[in-house]
Amino acid sequence: MKAAVISAPGAVSVETVEDPAPGPSDVVVRVAACGLCGTDLHILRGEFAPTLPIVPGHEFAGEIVAVGGLVTGLAVGDQVAVDPSLYCHQCHYCRLGRNNLCERWAAIGVTAPGGAAEYAVAPAANCVKLPPHVRTRDAALIEPLSCAVRGYDVLRSSLASHVLIYGSGTMGLMMLELAKRTGAATVDVVDVNEERLGTARALGCSAAAVSADEIERARGWDVVIDATGNAEAIQDALGRVGRGGTYLQFGVADYAARAVIEPYRVYNQEITITGSMAVLHSYERAAELFAAGVLDPEVFISDRLPLADYAGALERFRAGRGRKIQVTP
Repeated sequence: MKAAVISAPGAVSVETVEDPAPGPSDVVVRVAACGLCGTDLHILRGEFAPTLPIVPGHEFAGEIVAVGGLVTGLAVGDQVAVDPSLYCHQCHYCRLGRNNLCERWAAIGVTAPGGAAEYAVAPAANCVKLPPHVRTRDAALIEPLSCAVRGYDVLRSSLASHVLIYGSGTMGLMMLELAKRTGAATVDVVDVNEERLGTARALGCSAAAVSADEIERARGWDVVIDATGNAEAIQDALGRVGRGGTYLQFGVADYAARAVIEPYRVYNQEITITGSMAVLHSYERAAELFAAGVLDPEVFISDRLPLADYAGALERFRAGRGRKIQVTP
């Protein structure tokens, strides 16, 4: 089969690799679409995957074409979306139910061959069967949505909160849609990319600007979310949290990124600073929300490129063009 392969830091190509075979509890999925994510850029830089080469792609959906001998409840021909999380279920954090903090954390497309390929293997337990009205290629959006759902689990947002989101790429826009669903009074969006701000406006944000200085909120915001991972944006965002408010680090920052906090202000104003990591008990709920129409795929997916142009798709993503970019084997 054909697959994208990151063979060394900075080196990516589409190659012919061996077809996957299912283990006893696995299925093989013919990939309909695979989304690109900031994690893929980290892998390309040699930061996430413990060993290279790796077939990337942790946001994917497709049709089951083979099943292992112990698989029940799924069959060849089923359309599924795949949770890429691979937990050990044995370590301290897994036993506490905090599987996303697993000491042996792994994921399809990060530490195991992923969905940027014609076929991918996955545990049957990680597959969510899609209802007939959901287009399979659109369902690759469920994985990033499940990360956003996890973010809102961490926030435990209150009704009528005033929310400020940094970044109007795919993840920032998903956080915008969920903020509206969770009863925010206002949702403001900041981004230096004017084209992306246009999408935030179209989705009904309260205000959109290239700087939070342009938005009136004298007491700051109850909830501030960074969906950029950019150190400058993070530093600015930390200063926008109002008294008693919460800051969520949702975007994936570089390992070397640093920000300065004011401990006295955190103490005196009872500010909460927290983070949200990947998926935790949120994939199935994201699938339910997706099936219910919480996102419009035609808005969120800006580019569908052939797998053969995976390197070009990565470059387009790195340049900040478009919204969600998918490759379609």
